[in-house]
Amino acid sequence: MSINQYQETYIQSNFAERIGGANYGKDTAIYKFEKIKRAKVAAQKDFPEIELIDMGVGEPDEMADAGIVAKLAEEAAKPENRGYADNGIVAFKEAAAKYLKEVFRVDGIDPVNEIVHSIGSKPALAMLPSCFINPGDITIMTVPGYPVLGTHTKYLGGEVYTVELKKENQFLPNLNDIPEDIARRAKLLYLNYPNNPTGASATVEFFTQVVAWAKKFDVVVVHDAPYAALTYDGLKPLSFLSIPGAKDVGIELHSLSKSYNMTGWRIGFVAGNPLIVKAFSDVKDNNDSGQFIAIQKAAVYALSHPAITEEIALKYSRRHNLLVDALNELGFTAEKPKGSFFLYVEAPKGVKGGQRFASGEDFSQFLIREKLISTVPWDDAGHFVRFSVTFIAKGEEQEKLVISEIKRRLSDVEFEF
Repeated sequence: MSINQYQETYIQSNFAERIGGANYGKDTAIYKFEKIKRAKVAAQKDFPEIELIDMGVGEPDEMADAGIVAKLAEEAAKPENRGYADNGIVAFKEAAAKYLKEVFRVDGIDPVNEIVHSIGSKPALAMLPSCFINPGDITIMTVPGYPVLGTHTKYLGGEVYTVELKKENQFLPNLNDIPEDIARRAKLLYLNYPNNPTGASATVEFFTQVVAWAKKFDVVVVHDAPYAALTYDGLKPLSFLSIPGAKDVGIELHSLSKSYNMTGWRIGFVAGNPLIVKAFSDVKDNNDSGQFIAIQKAAVYALSHPAITEEIALKYSRRHNLLVDALNELGFTAEKPKGSFFLYVEAPKGVKGGQRFASGEDFSQFLIREKLISTVPWDDAGHFVRFSVTFIAKGEEQEKLVISEIKRRLSDVEFEF
């Protein structure tokens, strides 16, 4: 029986409204990442002799450090690590607390009551609304941004209010723009710094303002910090929890995916307010049975070796320098971020004497189809494309070759800004 035939059965009418109800699967809209995928296929078919340069991938291009891999192999062979982990092992919590102190200068975190592991940050973001959101409650999200917390807010009958991240405000949300009635109805405020996709970094002054605003309106702050340790050019890693009063109003989510090249390992942690950590732990206990203990122990090794992240950051910093210089020589106004592996660049208006770009998506499609360079478009607050410096290249010489090839492919057109 085909999927179309299944759509005619009672199963079609039984789908929950949150995923489309009786119309689930019938939506003909093509979403951004599907458009990118199709454009890649078409470009490679049209130009089979040209290698596609993928600057859109949002995950590291290398394996985890050999010491982390060896630790996993060692621990995976031990029978005592085979069982359910539930809400995590003590050793991981203690390593996470030590990591926060050593890397982010966060003092006074109780590993027993103020830290719990998560199977990566995404499931944690998906579960947190279950701790707070009732029908009609509001989650405040920044756009552009990572939508998971907002998606699950809507699943629970809540509402999402969005605040734009604008270039003129250094891609920080202006909390004063949030209407007072929205602020008073809001339960959650989602922040993410260094930011995906803008690459922007928060400041102590901004986080201090966030704490005061959250206390004024009784809002819980969820700071998603997977890129927090990937900082450049003298910027020290900054944790929301290092701000006085932050633990009174919120939590911070950390992940080893980006900072330790451990995307597929699915390990991170939630830290901060003990009551929020307890509530999350209770919800989590009804969603999963914990990450494999051997992975947690390998993560203990990783967190105890922050120099691994520092080496990764040096690579990304070097690649950012190369990419920013190349784009600016081509007429773009690219500014190296202080953190993350994303470079957020305003899209040109078009090609002089040729094609016009009404959106970031138009420009991104042009780059893929005409130049075989893949990026991710963002049109939520202005017209931008996101480059990622996690492209495949082994060593500095290959990095230079990739960037030189990008510059060569774009040199035969003159962009209009």
